[in-house]
Amino acid sequence: MTVNCIAVDDEPLALGLVCAFIEQTPFLTLVGKYGSAVEALGGLQQHKVDLIFLDIQMPNLNGIELARVLDARGPTKPRIIFTTAYNQFALEGYRVDALDYLLKPFNYEEFLHAANKALAYAELVQKSNNAAPVTAAPTTEPAPVVVERVEDDYLFIKVEYQLVRIALSDILYLESLKDYVKVFLKNSDKAILTLSSLKALEEKLPAKRFMRVHRSYIVSLDKINSITRNAMQIGKINITVGDQYKDAFGAFLSRWV
Repeated sequence: MTVNCIAVDDEPLALGLVCAFIEQTPFLTLVGKYGSAVEALGGLQQHKVDLIFLDIQMPNLNGIELARVLDARGPTKPRIIFTTAYNQFALEGYRVDALDYLLKPFNYEEFLHAANKALAYAELVQKSNNAAPVTAAPTTEPAPVVVERVEDDYLFIKVEYQLVRIALSDILYLESLKDYVKVFLKNSDKAILTLSSLKALEEKLPAKRFMRVHRSYIVSLDKINSITRNAMQIGKINITVGDQYKDAFGAFLSRWV
């Protein structure tokens, strides 16, 4: 797939470098380049933009302020990778839900690493919008944690620009996909995609109702339809129990066997 992007920087040399990097990257398509955030706002009205490479320190309207303006677009807003010479803006970048933060001067390898995050995000969103869930291969645990604490029978997870409340009784299972987790709900054809590690969510869910059964899966115990020796069925999907989780799952089964 292709990610449509624009570059915004008031320094011509820096803008030219980012544009050159974009053009070197097969999955990125440059649809506009702008010398100010104000100009970029106009360009965003003319093009479908998935990603913005955005400088922070610019006159009139800086990059952080532009990001806040774009928050009003909700789920349709483009994702942002900040490009700046000042690392003190990293916290502000996180607060406006930036996808990544490139500190100038950066090379193509660093640029590509950030761009790959945008591609992975776009692919996961596309998959979430498709009908059937797909079993993922085991993945390592990512670092970002964006989960609020559980209260009573629900939790809040970060989805795009907002915290979304989810009833625990609606959760079928959770699936880890790289830096994201897909939360599958009953009576819903689409999963909710959140930037988080599976471990972070595991710590927030009550152990008496949810169990980690695989490096990539947490299941809701009362949503299990059937169980074989090393697997279970929830809805239409079969989930295999990972080797390191077999003892805990066996203890759970011993209540009835």
